[in-house]
Amino acid sequence: MGAHALDRDLAELAASARAALVREIDASGAWATDPVWRQAFEAVPRHLFVPYYYVGVVGGHERRWGESPDPRARQEWVRGAYADAPLATRLRDGELVSSSSQPSLMAMMLAELRIRDGDRVLEIGAGTGYNAALLAHRLGDHRVTTVDLEPEITEAARRHLAAAGYRPVVVTGDGARGVPERAPFDRVIATCTLTSVPTAWLGQCRPGARILSPLATGLIVLTVRDAGHAEGRFLHTPVYFVPLRGADRHDEGSVEWGGVPRRARQDDLFRFLLALSRGSLQPREAYALWEREGQPSRERYGITISGDRQWAWLDDPEGPHTWPLR
Repeated sequence: MGAHALDRDLAELAASARAALVREIDASGAWATDPVWRQAFEAVPRHLFVPYYYVGVVGGHERRWGESPDPRARQEWVRGAYADAPLATRLRDGELVSSSSQPSLMAMMLAELRIRDGDRVLEIGAGTGYNAALLAHRLGDHRVTTVDLEPEITEAARRHLAAAGYRPVVVTGDGARGVPERAPFDRVIATCTLTSVPTAWLGQCRPGARILSPLATGLIVLTVRDAGHAEGRFLHTPVYFVPLRGADRHDEGSVEWGGVPRRARQDDLFRFLLALSRGSLQPREAYALWEREGQPSRERYGITISGDRQWAWLDDPEGPHTWPLR
């Protein structure tokens, strides 16, 4: 049995599990601002995009796959494919290099894009192709472009998309450079964490375009004014994505925590400030600011891009608390 040729019982299980997932996302309020996305999640079969995935077990990872000779294992694979959870889809030397994001988070991000009929969308990070399929279901294949650096990832995404009946443009290339031959775009969505926003994206956007990307441990939403200017604030949601390949990685093991109480070290909002101000504030300085400003939530932070400069800020882009992005 192939992963895309489910027997009747397994197909019924997949349909039932997909319906349950949609109900769960609906109850979470993830697409409350744009409920049209419910139709896409109802229609696109996630299991076709994860013919196998990995789950953590003692001592490493265990692969679940749709071609297991054990019928019970195939059922477990289907149920896991429709769990509202991220799925590890590609490992290299034990390190996660690609995943399928948590569906409710995907739904929230898609809703926050505020897509309009006729928009052209660029996705940075093809992953399994599932997110591109959701976009293509909403907008049509020809209005969706997804890019990834790894040929293995883009080839697999094309196969998954074709199996599900979608054919958006899948490009193998450096996502930081965008896809200029497919520009201009009305929306850009990244599914990998950045340390700064590639300026090439701005030049490929129409004025008024919306860019949504993970940065630090948050989601920044930028409005593009022109090829050299964009600004926006973070959403309240914490997120943790695989870094954009080729980007610098920050080793938290090297952080000097002197003077920072344990409760702050373990606080998500403090760690967000620390990640956002990396290279500008030492942990002790960040802690003093965090306490003085009332332990600010993510929505109080933002990012401004102006020409060659990019900086993060608290409350006001021209205020006293700003940090260059690196």
